[in-house]
Amino acid sequence: MLEGLSDMARHQQGPQAETESAPAHKGQRWWRVMCLTGVDYFSTLGYQPGIAALAAGLLSPVATIVLVIVTLAGALPVYRRVAEESPHGEGSIAMLERLLSFWKGKLFVLTLLGFAATDFLITITLSAADSSIHLVENPHVPSVLHGQQMVVTLVLIALLGAVFLKGFLEAIGVAVVLVGLYLALNAVVVVVGLWHVATAAHVVTDWSSALTTEHGNVVAMVGVALLVFPKLALGLSGFETGVAVMPHVEGDAGDTEEKPAGRIRGTKKLLTTAALIMSVFLIATSFITTLLIPAKEFEPGGEANGRALAYLAHEYLGDVFGTVYDVATIAILWFAGASAMAGLLNLMPRYLPRYGMAPHWARAVRPMVIVFILVAFLVTWIFDADVDAQGGAYATGVLVLICSAAIAVTIAAHRARQRNWTIAFAVISAVFLYTTVLNVIERPDGVKIGACFIAGIILVSLLSRLARAFELRVTSVTLDDMAERFVRDIASRRIRFIANEPDNRDLAEYREKIDQIRKDNDVPSQEDFVFVEVTVLDPSEFEAGLNVRGEVLHGRYRVLTLESSSIPNALAALLLHVRDTSGQQPHVYFEWTEGNPFTNFLRFFLFGQGEVAPVTREVLREAEPNRSKRPRVHVG
Repeated sequence: MLEGLSDMARHQQGPQAETESAPAHKGQRWWRVMCLTGVDYFSTLGYQPGIAALAAGLLSPVATIVLVIVTLAGALPVYRRVAEESPHGEGSIAMLERLLSFWKGKLFVLTLLGFAATDFLITITLSAADSSIHLVENPHVPSVLHGQQMVVTLVLIALLGAVFLKGFLEAIGVAVVLVGLYLALNAVVVVVGLWHVATAAHVVTDWSSALTTEHGNVVAMVGVALLVFPKLALGLSGFETGVAVMPHVEGDAGDTEEKPAGRIRGTKKLLTTAALIMSVFLIATSFITTLLIPAKEFEPGGEANGRALAYLAHEYLGDVFGTVYDVATIAILWFAGASAMAGLLNLMPRYLPRYGMAPHWARAVRPMVIVFILVAFLVTWIFDADVDAQGGAYATGVLVLICSAAIAVTIAAHRARQRNWTIAFAVISAVFLYTTVLNVIERPDGVKIGACFIAGIILVSLLSRLARAFELRVTSVTLDDMAERFVRDIASRRIRFIANEPDNRDLAEYREKIDQIRKDNDVPSQEDFVFVEVTVLDPSEFEAGLNVRGEVLHGRYRVLTLESSSIPNALAALLLHVRDTSGQQPHVYFEWTEGNPFTNFLRFFLFGQGEVAPVTREVLREAEPNRSKRPRVHVG
């Protein structure tokens, strides 16, 4: 489970993991990675025309044009900017994380991760459910599978998990084949559909007459289309995945982790090309399905429900072509979960382990695949593998992430003093906020499901952080020249440190502290001490390196100063480092902390300080099981 990780894990763990375990993955051409995101984005053609017809009726083509305008003039510029600002696959979440500090920032990120989990996991379950519909409703499929949509969906999800357990990057080639075949078959269906519309002139006149009768004039039509547009938000699903898989895009030879210009340029091509292709197909498919398929067939139980284009393929091109189309649709819808899984595996391990809110194995790909697949099983069972029932949750997850991206790039443009871009992105943010609010009002189940994911992530994260509270989480210890001199000098005698909470840092403070430590611990006056002072910066951070600086105060007191997220962890890491470098067992002296022990523990858990002495000793105990080698902790 934890060894022989797939190439994806190398991106999650950063450059250090690449040098220690395996050479860095060089990436794939942008158009190949576009096919990886395309199995999600383009596969929505399998159900988007049917959803649009149910939501907008005769207005479906007009509402789809509104969707395309929002896509090209709104979502595309936003995510092109996200690719510039966050080129390592974290997306807009990383941009917003930088705006908030301490626990506010962590909880905000966990909330966005909840919506991301909603988006990506519902992508897996919804796509698999729609794939099973195409399978069981094909006339050539054995009757034994009819009515077994739940079982088929679960099998498809399990097969997707098996692909990731085996290793995923090689499957990009499969995505290229699937996307190429699926788009070609859809092009055939669109051309044939447009031919039938052109040759049966009454179809267009009947549609336009019915549209005029129902809505009156063009202004009313556009107004209604704007109102129903939020229900079509599934057609925006590919953008967040597009930036999530950025680490797989091949860059230029001169790219660095700080400035991956080639990767950014390739991702922009990916996003633009995918949006243009999808826009053409969305308008064309919405037009032909609305004009050629009877409205009753879109209803639940109808032959076109969830499979409008497959209905046309069977109707106008025969059962053989229709079956080929079904097979391609089943394959791409099943594999659509692959890009969502790639997004989850790229996103979650970047944040939760770094926050201390996931166990160490969460950095590995295979255990996380099993976790996500089990959650997908649960979601499928709860929704009874129903595509329409999952649409609200899917749209909510998509829209919240797009809103966060739009707001993030608006703030980024404002900070860069780009006035025109700031105004443009602010308008786009307003459009997506409007869309999100309407979607929530219309389908509140999406927010409820998103809230369940958020609550689950926050609860598991806090429990994990609590379980890891006494873990040594300092990644490295570096001493400056003066600090090194202090340690070398005191190592020639007995290494004694005094943990001091800095106050005025005047002469009296250090003199009185030494006198008290000598009295409390009965230490002879000839013994020498070095003070250690830790300043807590951001207590919500979990892992970080430790830089130790040495200084002499008032001409006589040697002081080591450290900055960390946790006083006990910093002290424990310093003691272990001194022991390992000097070969001697250091001693550290504390005063007892006044106050209730439970209250002090909460202060430690939330703010990195509190009951310092016993917590330092517990961190040392977990880090060094051998008692004889453990640094000594004295409390008076």
